[in-house]
Amino acid sequence: MGDQPMEAAVAQAEQAAVVMQDQPQQAAPKFGYYWGTGRRKTAVARVRIKNGEGKYEVNGKAVNTYFDLQRDRSAAMVALEVTEQAGKWDVFVNVSGGGHRGQADAVKLGLARALKVANTEFEPPLRSHNLLSRDERKKERKKYGRRGARRGFQFSKR
Repeated sequence: MGDQPMEAAVAQAEQAAVVMQDQPQQAAPKFGYYWGTGRRKTAVARVRIKNGEGKYEVNGKAVNTYFDLQRDRSAAMVALEVTEQAGKWDVFVNVSGGGHRGQADAVKLGLARALKVANTEFEPPLRSHNLLSRDERKKERKKYGRRGARRGFQFSKR
């Protein structure tokens, strides 16, 4: 007879554990922001996001001012569009190194990682659009006895 209250408590604890597994796991914001780091070639982007009205700054400038080309602007915004969160988050990015394309791709990865930390429900659409995969290709180093990484010097018979 004394086992019934114990069994009821165990069943209640198991039920609570199942309910907690169904809810998406969310990390606590660090200083009010969710952070994500993105890299591409030699560019590194540190991305901070918080709930807001859609402000998007890259190195203190508006995203449309910082990235001149539409290709780069759309790359920097694609993670918000895929998760249908455009206009709901304030995004602040510090990016350095590389060129415009590398920086835009670094921002894309950093923003996707920050959104994934903010809400784990965003991970499946981000992963299906290949936004959480880092492109690890870098420039191959120059070798001695060659003009570049692989090209040799021009041969002259005479």
